[in-house]
Amino acid sequence: MTVATSANSYDVIVVGLGAHGSATVRALAARGVTVLGIDRFSPPHAWGSSHGETRITRQAVGEGEAYAPLVLRSHEIWRELEADTKLDLLVQCGGLVLAPTGGTAKHHGHDDFLSNTITVANRYGIDHEVLTATEIGRRFPQLMLRGDERGYYEPGAGLLHPERCIEAQLRVARAHGAHLRTDERVLTLDDDGSSVTVGTDKGSYRAAQAVVAAGAWIPELAGGTFAQHLKVHRQTLHWFEADDITNYSPDRFPVFIWMWGDKAEDYFYGFPVETSGTLGVKVATEQYGSVSNPDSFDHDVSEEEQQSMYRAQVAPRLRGVGPRCIQSAACLYTTSTDSGFLIDQHPEYPRITVVSACSGHGFKHSAGLGEAICNLYLDDGKYSSAFQPFLVKRLDIGA
Repeated sequence: MTVATSANSYDVIVVGLGAHGSATVRALAARGVTVLGIDRFSPPHAWGSSHGETRITRQAVGEGEAYAPLVLRSHEIWRELEADTKLDLLVQCGGLVLAPTGGTAKHHGHDDFLSNTITVANRYGIDHEVLTATEIGRRFPQLMLRGDERGYYEPGAGLLHPERCIEAQLRVARAHGAHLRTDERVLTLDDDGSSVTVGTDKGSYRAAQAVVAAGAWIPELAGGTFAQHLKVHRQTLHWFEADDITNYSPDRFPVFIWMWGDKAEDYFYGFPVETSGTLGVKVATEQYGSVSNPDSFDHDVSEEEQQSMYRAQVAPRLRGVGPRCIQSAACLYTTSTDSGFLIDQHPEYPRITVVSACSGHGFKHSAGLGEAICNLYLDDGKYSSAFQPFLVKRLDIGA
């Protein structure tokens, strides 16, 4: 890698400073790389995919065995960042995945998600229990079960505070000399064969390499085949009032993913009440029927959306949670055609790597992924075999 020596010239430019961009900037700066990070807003912010107070993290990842090394390394990095910044980032309150016994409930594009999760846990020696409906009900009486459920409980799972995680990544990146430019919109990307030029509404910057980790704006910025393979979907998050929030405190209630039927829409997930945030039980589901534009999607959540969520998901399943919605928010999922991570060299610009590791299950992996992207640039090969399935996931340009 050619070391930058002039103003506005860097070893690597990272476009987008959300979950994965901030992690990549931090990892590169910590290894002595001259790096510039650019974001059109001031991260952490509420205009993309990395907000909402909490995100689930789980070590046994039902989306596939290849993801487990990422999340396991991420958990180590979160603790390192906590020590460096004195911010509380990771709460290991336990995690529960539920599905009907004998069913093949699908989640994030994978059939029998619960069994896949158990397989990954066994493969990597992740501490867990497989529970019957009776055992689940006894341990977590907050859940109103039908009696046909089977559960996977992982004590090392829990939640992350996404805004704090991004703040921590950027704080450490700055301490290691990273240059950060916020409230600056990237307009153009160009690779002349010897360097990359990034043009913004405030200037122009050059680097030996670039990473585009702009989430919902990747289809616009990277264009072409990325626009064909990625779609952006608006999702809503809701915090409902509990009769007694102590019943839903992290020491009594885990994060959960509940697939109560076999159809993709028969599903929701939730969190315990964190007293440092909104004092309600946070729940959400996912929709992939409508596509959104990140520049014009509706950030407001209607009362009908709130009550529809309550009627369909909360009222039949969470004991002591009422219909009053304390707060709601909207965020964006950027999804690939197979719901997997998409990390690839730009087909026209070989010095530009596009990172869209989202598809609704990306935040938990972000710290480890940023480090892995850093290692790709530094060619030390530390993660070459474990991360092969998604770090070298070539797009079918003819598709």
